[in-house]
Amino acid sequence: MEHMSLPQIDGLHSLAAREHPELVSPRVATALADWPAGDQVAVVEIDPALADTAAMSEAYSLSMETGANCVVVAGRRAGEERVAACVVRADTRADVNNLVKRTLDVRKASFLSMERAVEESGMEYGGITPLGLPPGWRILVDARVPEMDVAIIGSGVRRSKLLVGGHLLAELPGAEVVDGLAG
Repeated sequence: MEHMSLPQIDGLHSLAAREHPELVSPRVATALADWPAGDQVAVVEIDPALADTAAMSEAYSLSMETGANCVVVAGRRAGEERVAACVVRADTRADVNNLVKRTLDVRKASFLSMERAVEESGMEYGGITPLGLPPGWRILVDARVPEMDVAIIGSGVRRSKLLVGGHLLAELPGAEVVDGLAG
């Protein structure tokens, strides 16, 4: 199989994510296999204790600008729950109380509980990623994410990270690029 050039980060050993399903959650492996751009995604194995972005950035001397975080929020409108995964650069925070709330058109948006996020996504806490999420969840991508050459983001498990061109995160099925999603 011919590989396109896989994303690389100095100090981390990149492998073709599609060829290493054992390093990602089952839902992420399925999403990578089904996504036309899945062959452009790399996976790197890390110490699970370093899964949190700040810890990984410090351990591998990476700028916080190389990381992307995926947070899951929910709100209600007219009895209907609306859930979204928000993808933002690691050096920013999702504007949950204003922009996310307005984008979802809910009265109040809040982070999904850890238990629900893990159970419904089928991923480990600290490894939740926009690839392989439940079909009803919206994927909101901050407009600065597509500008990232390589985004380090969760893989569905804490023992690895995906390396993905930021532009590809904006091209995920159902992704919506939102200006000002993060502050």
